Amino acid sequence: MAVMLIALGLILLALIGTPLFVIIGASALWGFYQSEIDLSVVAIEFFRIAEMPVLLAIPLFTFAGYLLSESNAPYRLVRLTRALLGWMPGGLAFVSLIACALFTAFTGASGVTIVALGALLYPALMESGYKQNFSLGLVTTSGSLGLLFAPALPLILYAVVAQQMGIGVSVSVDDMFLAGILPGLLMLVLLVGWSLWSSRGATLHPFSRVEALDAMRKAIWEIPLPIIVLGGVYSGYFAISEAAAVTAFYVLVVEVFIHQEIPLRKLPGVMRESMLLVGGILVILGLSLASTNYLIDAEIPTQLFEWVSARVSDPLTFLMLLNVFLLVLGTMLDIFSALVLMVPLLLPVAVQYGIDPVHLGIIFLANMQIGYFTPPVGMNLFIASYRFERPIIQIYLATLPWFFILFGAVLIITYWPFLSLALLGRG
Repeated sequence: MAVMLIALGLILLALIGTPLFVIIGASALWGFYQSEIDLSVVAIEFFRIAEMPVLLAIPLFTFAGYLLSESNAPYRLVRLTRALLGWMPGGLAFVSLIACALFTAFTGASGVTIVALGALLYPALMESGYKQNFSLGLVTTSGSLGLLFAPALPLILYAVVAQQMGIGVSVSVDDMFLAGILPGLLMLVLLVGWSLWSSRGATLHPFSRVEALDAMRKAIWEIPLPIIVLGGVYSGYFAISEAAAVTAFYVLVVEVFIHQEIPLRKLPGVMRESMLLVGGILVILGLSLASTNYLIDAEIPTQLFEWVSARVSDPLTFLMLLNVFLLVLGTMLDIFSALVLMVPLLLPVAVQYGIDPVHLGIIFLANMQIGYFTPPVGMNLFIASYRFERPIIQIYLATLPWFFILFGAVLIITYWPFLSLALLGRG
């Protein structure tokens, strides 16, 4: 009876808007109390994650992303890609897809991409003759692509959570960075194909060598960023935390001292805003890992697998149901909360079905990213409606073709593990 009352109380707290970390923390503390385990185990869990070297990457990459969003880097990035690719049929749409994907990879949030790049891309698409609904759908959905490309925070966070599970299979940040490349490119290629088909008759921008060189000259300091992160990590020259430190320092020097677009007096505010996000992530992460320990001790994942396996006999059916569940979850929870809440439950079950944990991570993130714009309550739909001052119904209709294309990509990613595992040598 007491357990039922506690569960109902936690559900009620969630419904009235209590912060998620409070719900997770309360459930973990109650579980440990019921099991007569010293409650100091929660504090020990925070200390344990604080000792993880890879954890440094989260605040450093976040800070770098916020600096980029506060500067004129988005404008320079869009101008450069437009100068180089705008002459192609569908070139501006291609530019928009690449710009949004890269920006989201560094900021870790597709909603930020809509706000930061929307003012640049949406008017440019309209001026070039693209249809309004096409332009709205592109800008609303394309930012989600970046969540599969390094150094997106969800890739790092999934690896951190999976490493704590003790499942017997390596899940490193490097693995997740590599695993996201081919699935991300598949989504990008499909959307580029749709853009080429839909943009027939749009105005082309003749290639100008002078414009291209000027755009390259003005973006010369931003161009090396992907090389620093990806080249440094994959060559083995940098560890993830070292790559994050170099990236944050490089962006700080470029945007504050070279371009001088962020005054020194504004820097503490940027730091504060970025660390508010990081603090929220780390509090939820620490409490959820403590909760995970309780779930493992209570054999909850084992019981969940027995319950699921009694009703689902093969991995393909399990993956199909998982896709539906994650899509719905993506409309209700932000990706960080969903990772720390659901991965501890789903990962052990998936491993029992023979699903590679790295592959599961890519499935998880691919579903969550399109959950952001899944009607009727995907968060990015409302952000786009507010940002572009368009009715929410119009945003629904504008994003539907993009949703179905990306959902098709998710099904390919789900049922063809080769895409996620080939670069790891597990395909």
